[in-house]
Amino acid sequence: MSDQVKVAIAYHSGYGHTEVLAQAVAAGVENAGAVAITLSVADLDAINWDTLADTDAIIFGSPTYMGSVSGPFKCFMDATSKVWYAQGWKDKLAAGFTNSASLSGDKLNSLIQLSVFAAQHSMLWVSLGVVNGNNNSKGDPQSLNRVGGYLGSMATSNADEGPELAPPQCDRDTAQALGARVANAAKRWKQ
Repeated sequence: MSDQVKVAIAYHSGYGHTEVLAQAVAAGVENAGAVAITLSVADLDAINWDTLADTDAIIFGSPTYMGSVSGPFKCFMDATSKVWYAQGWKDKLAAGFTNSASLSGDKLNSLIQLSVFAAQHSMLWVSLGVVNGNNNSKGDPQSLNRVGGYLGSMATSNADEGPELAPPQCDRDTAQALGARVANAAKRWKQ
């Protein structure tokens, strides 16, 4: 096994917003000196399962639709049953990110769903590790973790704006911080 830390970002994006976040997560991973591998899970037949097996961490990303992960992401989750049975991802680090049009959008439920999925695979969950910068009268709505998530990175994209405008830069920066945190944790874990 290589000494280089490898982090996969396995995501589904319905309208492009979550893909923007996946790219930000990957930038954070790479800025931390690790290898980022982005994998869309929209086409189950195109997933390289060996690539996922050969990583030190997997960061899961899905839009939040109707208070849950997207249908295609759930299909990916269900398709991992053989990996689960063999405990193929046991002791890998895991984390998650999500996006919805509403400020809340019940995004926490999606992150809980991702963390339970990781726990079923005997993975170790890495939280966001960024304190909310917008929770008092002196707060800034453009700060890191403006949405106030701790389990993972949460973003809000206006429904009438495409991925070239949304999510806003602060949410992209929060996703990048998640990628860096997971990469740095994977370096420590791999030692």
